[in-house]
Amino acid sequence: MKVLAAMSGGVDSAVAAARAVEAGHEVVGVHLALSRMPGTLRTGSRGCCTIEDSMDAQRAANMIGIPYYVWDFSERFKLDVVDDFIAEYAAGRTPNPCMRCNEKIKFAALLEKALDLGFDAVCTGHYADIRVDDDGNRELHRASAWAKDQSYVLGVLTAEQLEHAMFPLGDTPSKALVREEAARRGFTVASKPDSHDICFIPDGDTKGWLAEHVGSKDGEILDREGNVVGSHEGAHAYTVGQRRGLNLGVPAPDGRPRFVLEVKPRTNEVVVGPKEALAIAEIAGHRFSWAGLAPRHPESEFACEVQIRAHADPVAAIGVVRDDEHGQPEFTVRPETPLDGVAPGQTAVVYVGTRVLGQFTIDRTVSAVPVGA
Repeated sequence: MKVLAAMSGGVDSAVAAARAVEAGHEVVGVHLALSRMPGTLRTGSRGCCTIEDSMDAQRAANMIGIPYYVWDFSERFKLDVVDDFIAEYAAGRTPNPCMRCNEKIKFAALLEKALDLGFDAVCTGHYADIRVDDDGNRELHRASAWAKDQSYVLGVLTAEQLEHAMFPLGDTPSKALVREEAARRGFTVASKPDSHDICFIPDGDTKGWLAEHVGSKDGEILDREGNVVGSHEGAHAYTVGQRRGLNLGVPAPDGRPRFVLEVKPRTNEVVVGPKEALAIAEIAGHRFSWAGLAPRHPESEFACEVQIRAHADPVAAIGVVRDDEHGQPEFTVRPETPLDGVAPGQTAVVYVGTRVLGQFTIDRTVSAVPVGA
């Protein structure tokens, strides 16, 4: 096959590209330039897609012996990831930009261009596994190394995208083995730290970045009954489950700490309450997709597991897709054990065993503790 290897400049994508070559594929490496003004050097393990990362990717490609290119996707990245991130926070939701990047950039814009140029697949260094069922349909599964499993951030992939995806690291038992392999191959990135945080906020100051791009406006902090208990300098700076940094002038009647339960951007209000109120008995969303074949009867309740964060534990649940009161299809999940601190805008990825069944962006939540309880 003719394979386009997305090379971030990290150890995982370098080893993935090398394995694709050894599997007999015709491989071309490409680094995505996602910022018009990238930082010259990374700071520790923050961020990615810098000039240094591009150079690391090129060195790895040279050692593997494959052609290497840099493609400018900065315009698309700004529109589909950065602007979406700003809009979601302005609407009081908590987005996951890595999900949007995988959905809109790596497996939409990049894959579209790859197919136009005659490539058969896009190869990445994600830790996930693609399996084929008895009828020849491709399915997305967890990687063998659950500690490093990245199937959650790939939950947005569709059946068509899975047809052209390749994850050579999916069956590797540990990241340590990948680093050892990179060292044996002589890759300079063998000991390079993993990137974390949001790549377009490399200094990690998300609150300050949002204040600059969304703006700040003083508002009120309310309890669940609607009483004013404090003030804030911008609702965007708060997220569901937050405890620290609350400017509360009125203590709780029981003297216990209070947590952010809801952010209301239209009224610029933040709602707080007891920790127990963070327990969520139901989540639902209209923006959903299936990773491969959809269930034959999604309108009938089915057993599944739901995961609401990249490193969260999956929780047994019941899922169903039904029309809401406005006649719009809505994916609803009721966990057997209440979920903790779920915020609208987060992505819920639904599994059946190790298989990723699909995902949805959470639009609404139902607390397990009613107001006044």
